[in-house]
Amino acid sequence: MSKTPFLAAAILAAAFLTFSARAQDTKKEVATKPVRSPSGAVLESWNDIGRKLTAMAEDFPEDKYDFKPTPAQRSFAEQLLHAAGANYFFTNLALGEKPPAEEDPKRDKYKTKTEIVAFVKKSFADGAAAIKAKGDKGMSDIVVDPFEHQKARISDLAYGFIEHSGEHYGQLVAYYRLSGLVPPESRPKK
Repeated sequence: MSKTPFLAAAILAAAFLTFSARAQDTKKEVATKPVRSPSGAVLESWNDIGRKLTAMAEDFPEDKYDFKPTPAQRSFAEQLLHAAGANYFFTNLALGEKPPAEEDPKRDKYKTKTEIVAFVKKSFADGAAAIKAKGDKGMSDIVVDPFEHQKARISDLAYGFIEHSGEHYGQLVAYYRLSGLVPPESRPKK
């Protein structure tokens, strides 16, 4: 009788036990974090996309702020103003205020990179403050989505605007690449 099948089974079993032991060692080293609260999860996502758009606003050269891939598209600056301005459709509703009168803040109101960066930062800071003010219970409050004309939970509305900002983040990545630049999130981490 050949010993090869038995030897192969023994090697396979030893390998399995070795990998299994290593996996268990890894689990012991890293403690599992508790689940985020409802408002904490929304706030983390809100702040993450805010951080990314703010980094782009601060990083992109001011002399390229009016760059448009095609004449029909928004400029880099207009993309940032649109995304930041849209945040107030969430923030105002979350705080029980009327939504803004206009969807897109005008470029001539924000003439410099410094003014645009400040507006982007403020829009995300105001949204974060609204999320904190609502807290966990407030994430279930119902408001009317001004675009869908449908009732929605505050948390659902927040995630919709987080996604909206994410879509503009993706567009701005293309603006970077078309300008021969590398977006901050795509650079090697130090």
